Amino acid sequence: MILACAPVLAHAQAGPQPTGTWLTPSGDSQIRISRCGAAYCGTVAKVLAGETKDVHNPDAALRGRSLVGVALTRDMHPAGEGWEGSLYNFRDGRTYSGKLAMKGPNVLELSGCVLGGLICKKQMWTRVD
Repeated sequence: MILACAPVLAHAQAGPQPTGTWLTPSGDSQIRISRCGAAYCGTVAKVLAGETKDVHNPDAALRGRSLVGVALTRDMHPAGEGWEGSLYNFRDGRTYSGKLAMKGPNVLELSGCVLGGLICKKQMWTRVD
């Protein structure tokens, strides 16, 4: 749930911001997060190992496209101590509700959830630049 009140927005905006390039925990890809309007969006910047095409996309017409440039995080708006929005997992082709939270200037916690946040998985990404 996204709460739209000034104290929450100010708190989420304080401190380190998620803009930059991040290395996934498996080291197989780099994700670039940047501002997109009032929100943050993330795209695949590099694929360092593994599949380079979006082979698990639910849309068969998109399965041949390169992963580089594919949007992973969309419309991440301030919420609580971080940001909430949607996350596309190119490893399984599913889109999840998700959160981003800075855990230091060079560590970004990403969590993807199903069933209204009942079941979540977290990853720690490290800053590349």
